[in-house]
Amino acid sequence: MKILDTTYYTVKRSSAGLGLFARKEIKKGDRIIEYVGTMLTADQANQKGGQYLFEISTRRTIDGTTRKNTARYVNHSCIPNAEAIIEGSQVFIYAKRKIVPGEEITYDYGKEFFNTYIKPKGCRCVKCKKKN
Repeated sequence: MKILDTTYYTVKRSSAGLGLFARKEIKKGDRIIEYVGTMLTADQANQKGGQYLFEISTRRTIDGTTRKNTARYVNHSCIPNAEAIIEGSQVFIYAKRKIVPGEEITYDYGKEFFNTYIKPKGCRCVKCKKKN
């Protein structure tokens, strides 16, 4: 399956800092972008720490800190419109539903990341901001 080209999304300001936004309609099931970076062992990832580490197995983690990793701008949401799917040693972000132009592309980062990094500061996704 082909990844959408960069004409479909752009990086701009969001409620959580920078975010990835749709420029064109993205259809449900489309493969939007790949999460890329240096492959680390579990020990290397534990030593490095940080928020841009994407664990793909108990032994391997992608270090997505490089600015070349545009997928790092896909923010967390408690009601996401996309999902991260691990395929072998790669991670792709797929649309869970139609995403309209101007809409931020988001996925659920998972309970461990949420509890460690997001919960202490407060979630800034659209759903949680409406509660406040």
